[in-house]
Amino acid sequence: MTDLLRDRTESPPVDAAYAAAEAAARVAGIDIRSLDSVSELEAVRRLYEQIWRTGENSPVVTADLLRALAKAGSYVSGAFVGDELVGSCFGFFSPPARAALHSHIAGVLPHVRRRNVGFALKLHQRAWTLARGVGEIYWTYDPLVRRNAYFNIAKLAAEPAEYLPDFYGPIDDGINRSDDSDRILVRWRLASPDAESVCAGRPRPADAEVARSRGATVALGASATGAPSVGRIGGNARTVLVAVPEDIEALREGDPACAVSWRTAVRDVLGGLLADGARVRGFDPAGWYVVDRGSPTQVADGTHRHGTHHNEAPQETA
Repeated sequence: MTDLLRDRTESPPVDAAYAAAEAAARVAGIDIRSLDSVSELEAVRRLYEQIWRTGENSPVVTADLLRALAKAGSYVSGAFVGDELVGSCFGFFSPPARAALHSHIAGVLPHVRRRNVGFALKLHQRAWTLARGVGEIYWTYDPLVRRNAYFNIAKLAAEPAEYLPDFYGPIDDGINRSDDSDRILVRWRLASPDAESVCAGRPRPADAEVARSRGATVALGASATGAPSVGRIGGNARTVLVAVPEDIEALREGDPACAVSWRTAVRDVLGGLLADGARVRGFDPAGWYVVDRGSPTQVADGTHRHGTHHNEAPQETA
């Protein structure tokens, strides 16, 4: 990871971020480096086509755009096993007043996903961003994909900020198919105690059963047939649980109607809660968002609105 060493500063928080990134890369058995040559960026284009199954006629990103981003000082990296590119991540800066990086796409080949390559890529991105005096990274992900919700919320301690209905419009690939491109925008505070803890290898999964034993109610669950089942959002419970299906990608392929019903239910329930100021406390890997509602008034009347916010960012698969 020679680019990390070249970027190193004397700031203790940045040094610690570099050390965590280097440790994560060693555990994953990969080398991560910044990319800027045309041949490397063309390899990233091909990698994303393979991950999202788009084909050459509708690439996720083009090499010339990545080249421009890299030249402008934005973040473009690749993860390698030997000479093989197995993952990549890129992002660009938000307006100066926001002092944030927007991470647009991160992708990892399926055969290395269980090696924590995605985790190492994000820690590399964190160290690179902190070294440039920027303290936050934003990105979006599909709220129905369990592994991504767990990765973003439990493994990285990123905070869901907004629910964005059909944010990208139609996406012509083999993963999203014809489903609406709903996304959750997350905010990663890079120097927060939670971020420092998870980057040191201490994830923070939530426990839905413990939450339920303490009074949480189910706002959205699954029926015996696997369809979404809306519970009671009103009442006095300050904490509610929102389920997502076990494998939304398989549902989109095998039962598109059920997949659409889940998308609509999660949009209505989780999107409505976030629009009213609720906070996602964590994600249980069994498939539950653990959500704390805000004001006593909100808890008392149980009202919520459909989220219609707009902000920047796309899905990450890591």
